[in-house]
Amino acid sequence: MSKKISLGVAATIALIAMAVTFSLTMVISMNMFNSTVSSVKNRERQYNKLAEIDRFVRGNEYFTINEDTLSDTIAAGYMLGISDKYAKYYTAKAYSELQAVESGKLTGIGVAVVNDASSGYARIIRVYDNSPASEAGLQVSGFITAIGQVSTKTLGDTASITSALLGEEGTTTTITYLTPDRQEQTLDLVHSNYRTPSLSYEMTAGSCGYIRIDAFTATTGTEFKTAVDSLLKQEASCLVFDLRDNSGDNLNAALVAADYCLPAGLIAQQEDKDGNITDLRMSDETAIGVPMVCLVNGSTAGGAELFANALRKMGGATLVGTTTAGKGVVMSEAQSFSDGSAAYITIGLLLDNEGQTWNDVGLTPDQDAALSADEQSAYYDFTIETDPQISKAVNAAMSLAGQS
Repeated sequence: MSKKISLGVAATIALIAMAVTFSLTMVISMNMFNSTVSSVKNRERQYNKLAEIDRFVRGNEYFTINEDTLSDTIAAGYMLGISDKYAKYYTAKAYSELQAVESGKLTGIGVAVVNDASSGYARIIRVYDNSPASEAGLQVSGFITAIGQVSTKTLGDTASITSALLGEEGTTTTITYLTPDRQEQTLDLVHSNYRTPSLSYEMTAGSCGYIRIDAFTATTGTEFKTAVDSLLKQEASCLVFDLRDNSGDNLNAALVAADYCLPAGLIAQQEDKDGNITDLRMSDETAIGVPMVCLVNGSTAGGAELFANALRKMGGATLVGTTTAGKGVVMSEAQSFSDGSAAYITIGLLLDNEGQTWNDVGLTPDQDAALSADEQSAYYDFTIETDPQISKAVNAAMSLAGQS
C-alpha cells in the first residue's frame, strides 16, 4: 500500500535537490571562473612584458625599427614558444610562395635547388620544362653562385635560396651560373610562369616501374594515378615509390595516393587531445596487383610516412632505406591572418589502420640501405641507374615479383 508524501516533506526534498544543484553549479562555475581568470592573468602578464620591452627599446634604440619585420618576428616567436615543434608561422610573402608550390604553379626562373653542403652554393637538382632556366640551358648539377650581387652562400638554407629565385612575372634577375664542368656564366633571366610536377616516373632496367614522389601537393593525386597507370600499361611487374626527402605536408594527398594502391579498408585515423578518434579515410576496392617497395630515409615524414606505412600494412609493401623522421601528427589547415600571413599548428596524433602511431619513433625499414659517407656526399650526383639505394629498392621489388 503506497503512502502519500506530505507537502512539507516534498518541499524539503525539492529544496535539498535545488541546494545540491546550486552547489554543483557553483563549484563548476568557480572552476571555470578560476581557469578563465588564470588564463586572463597569464595573458595580461605576457602583454605587459611585451609592452615593457617595447617601451625600453623604443626609448633607447639607436637603429630604426622595421615594424613589419618586428611584427613577423614576434609572431614567429610565439609559435616557437607553444611547445608544438611542428607549429609554424609564415610571413605574407612566404605563405604566398607556399601556396604557389602547393598548386604547382610558380613564377621564377624554373629550377629546384638545394644548399650544397660542400660548397655552400645553390646546387641545381631539377630544371623544369618550358621555363627561363631550361631555355637558357641551365643543367642539373650546375650551381647558382650569386643572385644579383648576393652570394648564395650568404642566403643560408634551401628555402631562402628558392625564395630569392622567385619573382613577379616579367621582372629580370641576374644570376651567376657555374656549369657542371665549372664554366662560369652571367645570365639575365626574365621571371615567368612554369609548372612544377610533384613526381616523376620511368621504367628501370628490367620491368620495374619507378616513381619519385618529391612532395605531396594538391596535384599529386592526379599525377600519381597517371604515373601508376602508365607504368602498368608498360607491363611493370613491380613498383618502387621513392619517398626520400618527402616531408609529406599535404596529408590528404598522401591518403588519396595510398587509396589508389590499397584494397578496401581503413587507412588512417586521427586522435585529438581529448582522446577522441576520427577515421581519416577508407580505401575503396581498387588496388594495385603488383609487388610494391617504398624507399625511405630520415627525411621521409608526415604524409610520406603514412603512405609508406599504409602500403606496408595493407598492401604488403616492403620498406627499404633508413628509419624515417617520426612525424606522426595531423596539422591544422592554414589559418590566414589579416595581413596575408598564416600559421599551422598540430591538432592531433596520426594513427594507422590498427590504431598505432609512429610519432617520435619513425618507421624501421624491412631492408636497411644506409649510404656511406662517400655515397652521401655524392647523393645528388647519382642517377636512377647509379643510385645504390634505388638499386637495392629495385632488387627488392624484382625479388618480390619473382624475378631476382
